[in-house]
Amino acid sequence: MNAFLLACIFIINMRPVFADDESGVQRERGSVLLSANMQSVSGLQTATLKSVSQYSEFIAYGKAVNIHPLLELRHRYLVAQAERGSARAKLTQAGQDIKRQQDLYREGATSKRNLQMQQAQWQADKARMKTSDVQEKAIIDEARLNWGEKLAGWALTTETDRLDALLSGAQTLLHITLPANKQLSADIHSIVVDVSGNRSSATKAQLISAAPQADNTAQGDSYFFQADAKHIRSGMRVAAWIPERGENQSGVIIPKTAVIWYMDQAFVYIKIAAEQFSRRAIDSFSVATGGYFVAQGIHEGERVVIAGGQMLLSEELKGQIPDEDD
Repeated sequence: MNAFLLACIFIINMRPVFADDESGVQRERGSVLLSANMQSVSGLQTATLKSVSQYSEFIAYGKAVNIHPLLELRHRYLVAQAERGSARAKLTQAGQDIKRQQDLYREGATSKRNLQMQQAQWQADKARMKTSDVQEKAIIDEARLNWGEKLAGWALTTETDRLDALLSGAQTLLHITLPANKQLSADIHSIVVDVSGNRSSATKAQLISAAPQADNTAQGDSYFFQADAKHIRSGMRVAAWIPERGENQSGVIIPKTAVIWYMDQAFVYIKIAAEQFSRRAIDSFSVATGGYFVAQGIHEGERVVIAGGQMLLSEELKGQIPDEDD
């Protein structure tokens, strides 16, 4: 037997061998050949993957905040402002009355006692004015200490435009605390949150400001966000997905229906020929809107099986079961 013939035999032996049956299915480990007719009958569907870019994320937790204490501060502030306005008006009037009493006293038209009584009234009104100033400042300081500069500014104004969405329930105020070793990048203005911890159904939340007080159960930095989510009620715990600092990653989004699990490993089937499907492991992925973000191992333009993957796995595994006659 010459060298050429030996090489040919070696090449033939190296080719993948498929187990054949009469149903139009051929199998080998990690791959399945499925006729076009069988693909149609089984309802197998594929989708072409497109490239996407996204930041990697870390998860944080928080809760929906009851804004009633903030509203109480607002009401106290408005009352204090009204009292301050009244005290200012009385002080102004008392100053004018003193001037009149002084003129009358110089002309001998009133007694010194009347002038002294008016001066005492002016002093009382001045003290009342000072008290109202202190009360108003105390409310402002309390609001800033508990809610931060921005939320305090929203509440301590006669305009309610900023608070209307929170007051009506159209939006929910969230207090999110980051893990101790994480930070919120300066260019991040929105995150996504969900009460059930499901990333694919998460709702966008907009950053309001840093929170001046941390959560009692966590040690990281905390922030106030507002979410357009009527299903998030006050007191509910929420999971939040925060973009990491650094450059964004390129990859593909694998639909949820494409992912199958076998022996605690995630797989997808890729259509590599008209009738051939190859099983490919997903070693690293992150939950994303619409499925799973995969940065390595699966590429743009490849056709992933989005319906029928479990059937392909079953067919592949059948090929690994020896016949009774073997």
